[in-house]
Amino acid sequence: MPSSARALAAAAALGLASVTSVAVLLAAAPVGDRGDPPRVVYVARGAGAGQIAGALAEAGIIRSRWAFLGLAILRGDVRRLKPGEYEFALPATLGAVVARMVEGRTIIHLVTVPEGFTVRDLAGRLAAEGLADPGRIQALARDASFAGRLGLDEPSLEGYLFPDTYRLSRGMTEEEILALMVARFREVFGVPEERKAQALGLDRHAIVILASLIEKEARVDGERFLISAVFHNRLRRLMPLQADPSILYSFPEKRGRLTRADLRLPDPYNTYVHPGLPPGPIANPGKASILAALEPPPVVYLYFVAKADGTHAFSRTLAEHMRAVRKYQGARREEVSG
Repeated sequence: MPSSARALAAAAALGLASVTSVAVLLAAAPVGDRGDPPRVVYVARGAGAGQIAGALAEAGIIRSRWAFLGLAILRGDVRRLKPGEYEFALPATLGAVVARMVEGRTIIHLVTVPEGFTVRDLAGRLAAEGLADPGRIQALARDASFAGRLGLDEPSLEGYLFPDTYRLSRGMTEEEILALMVARFREVFGVPEERKAQALGLDRHAIVILASLIEKEARVDGERFLISAVFHNRLRRLMPLQADPSILYSFPEKRGRLTRADLRLPDPYNTYVHPGLPPGPIANPGKASILAALEPPPVVYLYFVAKADGTHAFSRTLAEHMRAVRKYQGARREEVSG
């Protein structure tokens, strides 16, 4: 029996003949029937009780905005209704709708941020989920004053937005989302990690930069530590890191292999031209890459080159390296590879 018919039957059983009584029962009757798809409504921050009631009525979740407001007032909940995105299974009673909005049981979006994502990648992922404005995410992430408010004395949040799966809700601000990710980074990079960095003669920022390079170079988990060792060995010998991903960071639209001309570009992130670390992280590294940057093994490798299967050949000398380049990349790559 449809909800409206049930309400009329209830009114008749109670002997309520007045039009007003029947109207009240109709307004308070559950909306929808079993088997109907759930209905979703979004209530923006700052919306008043009247606006909330209007949004619920427009979404077909309640029958009467006045009945909703009346019940909220009677229960003392009119100022306790929380904004956010809600999903209501049908049939939905007026009391259940009010209770859910008081509790703030909003829809939770599980958003996975993979290791090696850049700020730009993150902005695109959040935009695709309808959870943030991509332009604002990028602007905030590159705002030194905002980084300072999060306790980071860095010009950018690149490298400090920890890859993980996050529980986000529509209506969270871009500031809140980024702060959540930085807080997760702090959980992973704590006092023990700071001490390991100091033992290597490096600060946290240098380790994060190294970890980002390792993250973008490594395709096999077991090679992260060897790649870390190559970079540490080169830094100690004042050799250019010659990391291809650092060049690509400045030119995200580039497709295809790097050319000799690319390797000569006077870009700050060109680690073929400029010795030492690039100015900042080139991605957001995961825990495995951070650990590898902090614990380089005592090997003497100075070079590595990619194989077709994504693994690398590691070499101690330039002569060994050039043989590996010819073997695994042939005429495609004559340059010294990082």
